[in-house]
Amino acid sequence: MKAVVFGSNGQDGTYLVELLRSKGTETVGVSRSGAWHPGNVARLTDVEAVLRDVRPDYIFHLAASSTTRHDALFENHETISTGTLNVLECARKHCPGARVFIAGSGVQFHNSGKPIDEATPFEATSPYAVARIQSVFAARYYRSLGMRTYVGYLFHHESPRRKPTHLSRMIATAAQRIASGARHELSLGDISVVKEWTFAGDTMRAILCLVEQDNVFEAVIGSGEGHSVQEWLNCCFALVGLSWQDHVQIKECFQAEYKYLLSCPTRIMSLGWRPEVDFAALAEMMMAPQE
Repeated sequence: MKAVVFGSNGQDGTYLVELLRSKGTETVGVSRSGAWHPGNVARLTDVEAVLRDVRPDYIFHLAASSTTRHDALFENHETISTGTLNVLECARKHCPGARVFIAGSGVQFHNSGKPIDEATPFEATSPYAVARIQSVFAARYYRSLGMRTYVGYLFHHESPRRKPTHLSRMIATAAQRIASGARHELSLGDISVVKEWTFAGDTMRAILCLVEQDNVFEAVIGSGEGHSVQEWLNCCFALVGLSWQDHVQIKECFQAEYKYLLSCPTRIMSLGWRPEVDFAALAEMMMAPQE
């Protein structure tokens, strides 16, 4: 079996490549950066060259910039929307029997403060959401042509491989530095925001669970378990014997993008998937010394 992973240099891509290879799948990781097969999913010629040469059984499009800012409008469109069309059309031409996974996101749904499932309507609240929504309809169109196109709507998932500027890593790193004697003060927004803290490796297992079966083509992927940013602060600082209140400044009048973002993962769990790393274990993993 062969697989191609677009976006292999990101958190998700690295875990997915490792998972596929552990199962004996010959896997080509494609990225604009890092020690991978060079390629840009937004460039049709790059995508076609890889899929024509490899003829994979599985294709995963994980490449994206995760920001929802308006100034990322064209970057999101190129990588997510155009990238999806490039992957789907080249797969149709060169490996029509392949199983194609397109990543979606929990932020492309209407958020009423209740757990989100596959029946929750989409809502275009940002350029990022617009790109994700367009990609889903592209996947559905190619599915109508007979292709096996899967969409997993990924809710927040974390790991030690997060970028240093990401909230979970930023808090963990600050706690580590302060515990080692550094003078460091962390400035945060609304710490009452509740979201999911699923381990990225578990999320990649869920993606494989989805694409390895034939009857379900779209699923919300998340733990369904919510924790606030304050709980993450408590957990990380407690692991080094500190109180976060002594080191964190809360920004006044900060307006969070949402107050509550949780999935209802009934469908993916009905396929046999369950997360293995809980909230406390994830904090311990991210607070451990990194190689």
